[in-house]
Amino acid sequence: MAKAKVPKRPTRDEFVLEEIGNQITEAYQENSEVVLTVWGREEFVRGQIVVMDSRTGKVHVQQAQDMVKIPFMDIMSVDYPRD
Repeated sequence: MAKAKVPKRPTRDEFVLEEIGNQITEAYQENSEVVLTVWGREEFVRGQIVVMDSRTGKVHVQQAQDMVKIPFMDIMSVDYPRD
């Protein structure tokens, strides 16, 4: 049986990754709410970054009722809510 083809995550250069890392760190330090575009998800992830786990490479985002753990490499962009 053939394996189903899963689209690969787009590659980004080190400057883009560094900029995303800087934005996440800034939002974490300022307790700001962010809107993350995540590869493989149809909708945005909106919440506050509460943990940046360097061991697992995941960013923990607290939403209204639940916690979402997102691999850093899956974060495509960081924005701030406009409302």
